[in-house]
Amino acid sequence: MEYTVHRLAQLAGVSSRTLRYYDEIGILKPARVNSSGYRIYGAAEVDRLQQILFYRELDMNLETIKSIVTRPSFDCVGALAEHRQGLMARRVQLDILIANVDKSIAAIEGRCTMSDREKFKGFVQKMIDDNEAEFGEEVRRKYGDSVVEQSNARLKGMTREQHDESARLAAQIEQTLSAAFAAGDPAGPLAQKAADLHRQWLTFWWGNYSKEAHAGMAQMYVDDERFTAYYDKIQPGTAKFLRDAILVYTGREA
Repeated sequence: MEYTVHRLAQLAGVSSRTLRYYDEIGILKPARVNSSGYRIYGAAEVDRLQQILFYRELDMNLETIKSIVTRPSFDCVGALAEHRQGLMARRVQLDILIANVDKSIAAIEGRCTMSDREKFKGFVQKMIDDNEAEFGEEVRRKYGDSVVEQSNARLKGMTREQHDESARLAAQIEQTLSAAFAAGDPAGPLAQKAADLHRQWLTFWWGNYSKEAHAGMAQMYVDDERFTAYYDKIQPGTAKFLRDAILVYTGREA
C-alpha cells in the first residue's frame, strides 16, 4: 500500500512536518514524488519509519539513527530484536520507579522507612541505560565489556556524597576548561589543571586509572562526533583542546 505524507503521518502518529524533515535530512526519503508533487511512501519506507520511531522511543538522536538505518548491512530483524530488548529494559526501569514512588508515599505517610539511597533507586539505572544506548558500542569496543560493567557497578554503588562530588568536579572541569581554552595553550597551567580535574572525575567511573586509557578517552572525544558536540556546544574546538591538554598531561604529546 502507498501513502502520502498526510496519510502516513496519521498512520504513524507523527506530524506531516516531521516526515518532511526526515526527507530533508535524508533519513527517510519517499519512494517517489508523483506528478502532482506529492511525496509517496511504500512498504519499505513504512518499515524504515517504524525502525526510526523505535529508536526514537529509546531516546536515540536522529544523526545516530540515520547512520544505523542507512547502512547497506542494516538488519531489520536484528534491529527489531534489539528494540524488544531495549523496551523490556525500559519496562523493568519503569517498574523500579513505580515501586520507588509507592515506597516514597508509604514513607511520607509513616508506614515504612526509606533510606536516601532508596529514594534514588531507578534513576541511576536510567543514567546507565542512557549512556549505554548512546555511547555503549564505542566504549565497549575500545575498552572491553569488563571495564564497562565495572564502571556501571561503581556507579550503582555510589553514595549521595560521591554523586555530589562527581557533579562538582564536572562543573569545575567545564569552568576551568573554558578559561584554559581562552588562554589558548594546552600545555599551560590552566589546561593542565583541567586535565587533572578530568582525571579525578574519571576515577569515579573507573576502577583503575591509567594514562593510556585517559589519553584514549580524550582521543575519542575528537573521533566521535557525539562527544565532540558535547564539548563544543559552547565553544567550537574545545574537544580538541581538551584532547591536546590530556595528551600533554599523560605524556603523549599532541
